Amino acid sequence: MSILYIHFHDLPDEQVYRRLLALLAEYTPVVQALPPDAALADVSGSLRYFGTDATALAERVRARTGGLYGLCSTIGVAANPLLARMVAADGPPSAVRTLPDDIDTVTAFLAQKPTAALQGVGPATARTLSSYGLDSVGKITAAPLGTLQRILGVTAGRRLHDAARGLDPTPVIPSAPPRSMSVEHGFTHDELDRERQRAALLDLTDRLGLQLRTESRVARALTLTVRYADRSTTTRTRKLHEPTAHTRSLTTLAYELHDRLALQRARVRALSLRAEDLIAAELASRQLLFDPGDEKARRIEAAADRARDRFGPGVVRPAGGARSHVA
Repeated sequence: MSILYIHFHDLPDEQVYRRLLALLAEYTPVVQALPPDAALADVSGSLRYFGTDATALAERVRARTGGLYGLCSTIGVAANPLLARMVAADGPPSAVRTLPDDIDTVTAFLAQKPTAALQGVGPATARTLSSYGLDSVGKITAAPLGTLQRILGVTAGRRLHDAARGLDPTPVIPSAPPRSMSVEHGFTHDELDRERQRAALLDLTDRLGLQLRTESRVARALTLTVRYADRSTTTRTRKLHEPTAHTRSLTTLAYELHDRLALQRARVRALSLRAEDLIAAELASRQLLFDPGDEKARRIEAAADRARDRFGPGVVRPAGGARSHVA
């Protein structure tokens, strides 16, 4: 057990997130950023130096996170990234949870978990598997590899077959967080209504576009993260057609990402959007569309930005938007 999955709760901004990653680097150089609020750390090479085990090292990290920044964190300790993520999510927040590297213990831990608890299994895949009676990890484990491959395809079936047995060969790759900006909306209750989710997305893209334009930056990709009632998440990323800070373009892609997840009947706890791969606005080229509607939208957007700059960000809101907060 030498892999830590660390989830930081209620991060105020990206700067604090970077400081927390630097704190983790004091314990191991093998730290992989998982923005906006998590990280993986491989401490296998650090245990002898610190004279302790991975669980005790995780407790040190959690204590320092709270002491230095007043933040809560949840840390999963296991043999690989998949299991570390799952054991971190296996209970209330703000704790260190360890899954021993024992085949019987791992099998028992996984057996009763819903299929959606496995990383990479979104609501649509979970519904497909459930239609075949495969609604728990234990049932997937009992299914022949060939059956899973017929349902999901050769590669996805093999990946699910291994994950259900707690196998994850993915290494922790040291990386810093890319330049990004993120916003998040937390619902007051588990939200099943698609239109309310889209209203939240509209508000998020409005806030994100304004933030980008204020800092004279544009994004080349957009990431949507959906957090569910059981605290599991699904994340999808797509590149934009061109680097942009235009709210209309961000909204179109956000809606596409949301539609592709097929969240019917999914109990959504929060939505977050992250603008990725940022560059200075003056370095980006823009394709001329000769579309009067697009030009009009950009002029309205510029006027709204001037009004916000003068009277405050709340003076102009998108129609149907919901309140959000910066993650």
